[in-house]
Formats: sequence, structure tokens, C-alpha cells
Amino acid sequence: MLAPDVVVWSLPMRTRFRGLTSRDGVLVRGDAGWAEFSPFWDYDDEESAGWWRAAHEAAELGWPAPVRDRVPVNVTVPAVDAATAHRIVTGSGGCRTAKVKVAERGQDVSDEIARLEAVRDAIGPGGAIRVDANAGWDVDEAVARLAVLDRAAGGLEYAEQPVPGVADLAALRRRTHVPIAADESIRRAADPYAVARAHAADVVVLKVQPLGGVRACLDLAERIGLPVVVSSALESSVGLAAGVALAAALPELPYACGLATAQLLTADLVAQPLLPVDGALPVRRTQPDPALVAAASADEALTARWRTRTAAVRAAAARADRA
Repeated sequence: MLAPDVVVWSLPMRTRFRGLTSRDGVLVRGDAGWAEFSPFWDYDDEESAGWWRAAHEAAELGWPAPVRDRVPVNVTVPAVDAATAHRIVTGSGGCRTAKVKVAERGQDVSDEIARLEAVRDAIGPGGAIRVDANAGWDVDEAVARLAVLDRAAGGLEYAEQPVPGVADLAALRRRTHVPIAADESIRRAADPYAVARAHAADVVVLKVQPLGGVRACLDLAERIGLPVVVSSALESSVGLAAGVALAAALPELPYACGLATAQLLTADLVAQPLLPVDGALPVRRTQPDPALVAAASADEALTARWRTRTAAVRAAAARADRA
């Protein structure tokens, strides 16, 4: 297992996203290289154990051999105004797919329509647009809202986790022609296979850290038998490299992946961040830059908090492994 010494970092975000204005986490190093451990603070120790297993895999074992050397990615558009949304897409590094956040508290459907229309204008008629509601609607609301947003976008590729729970996803899928993608119902589920059994989704979103590593995700993808989109957990480029490794190792990759999220940070921990060129990311490991890591070094209070948390999560992972 990895040594207990950790490097704690914190980076501001360009725009409030997932309720966050900054992202923080831990870098760890093993025989295979550097890895990131950065569970969100709303994950408890037991739920964060998968994030630790992913870090251990990356640092000590490395990743399976890739079958492709580039991974197509989407640009992520937060719940911003239309002009900002247009600017994000045009400056995305050639992404031909956009994921647009909707169901933001304090906004209404007119905000979402304007955002989607701006994204369509920026990405052009041939680009793909998907929306992510983070389980923000109930079934009836989702049916009505998706009909409106589908028209505003000129056609939606899919809607990601529009409602909470597998039963609600299945009910919604029977009432809308917009394809449904499951995220939280996979990532935070005691039984991630329930989505497939209930015919509740057309697509599954897999995130390496929450699900315990690249190999664990490959096994899940094979067993669940649905098309996969690999997405990030808002990591630095060190953590994003694990998502790229998963996308590179999947036998099939029918959709652009949600791995271009280094664009959401004001800085990074590597000299060559994983940023899209012609709408794709290269498949490679990343190496932290000492000067950039020093610049992103967390203060004493956050460092102490992460050291305590890391020890507790390592203990939780060890208990689960013995069970």
C-alpha cells in the first residue's frame, strides 16, 4: 500500500461548478508513478474507499494497455449565461460535443433555453449536445423539460441523470424519446447493475475514482453491457490521466468522453495539462511539476484535514478488503 505521506493541493475554478468554487485533493506516488486521491467532501470514509483503490492502482500497478492513442472529449458548459456558454464552446479546443449543465437552483427554463441555443450556435449543426441535470428533476418535470430543451438544442444526444434513482430513470425512459444516461445511479449505487436490469438507461457514465480504478471500471462496463461514456470527477490532470486510460482501454468508445474538465480549473499541477486539441485528449501519463504543485499547495488547515481524511479512508479500504 502507498506510503502515508501525501501532497495536498487546492486550485480555484473558473466558474462555480457542482456547487464548488475550488477543487482540492492529494497527490500520492508509488512504483508506477503519481496518482490523485480527491473524493468530494460529501463522500464518507467508506464511500471514499473506492477513490483510494483507484489511487493505489494508478500509483502502484499502472493501467491496462490502450487500444487507441487519442480520446474524443466533450466541452463542459456550466450553468452560465448564454454569452459565456458561447465563449466556452468556441474556445474548447475543437470539441464537437458539448455537455450543458441544467436544473441549476435559482435558474428557470428560459435560462436553459438561452444557454442551449448559444451552445448550438457555437458548435454548429453537426455538433452533439447533451444535458446534465444531476438528478435535479422529478419524472413529470423531466418529461416536460426535456421536450423543451430538446427543441432548444436542435436535438439532444442524451440527458444525463435527469432524475434520482433507478425506478425514476426507468419511468422517465418510457416517457421520453431523449436517450437517458445514468451517472449517480452507477457511481453512488450499492448495486450499479440495477440500471441495466431495470432497462433504466441507454448509456452509463463511468468515473474512475469513485468506482475504484480503471480495471474495476472495465469489469463493470463488460458486465453491464451498455455503451459507456467516461467522465471526470473534476480532477487535476494527474487524476484525469486515469480517466483517459480507461477510455483508451475500452474495446468500444461510441461517445465523446467528459474528460476535458481541466479547462474548468484556473491552473493545473502539470506543465502540459490534459487539454483538448482538435476535440481529443492524448493518451499519456502525467508528471506533476514541482513549481506548479508548490504554487497550489494547500494551507495548513486544509493539509491537516486531508491527512486525517486520507488515513481514515485507507483504514476503511483495508477493513472492506478484509471483509
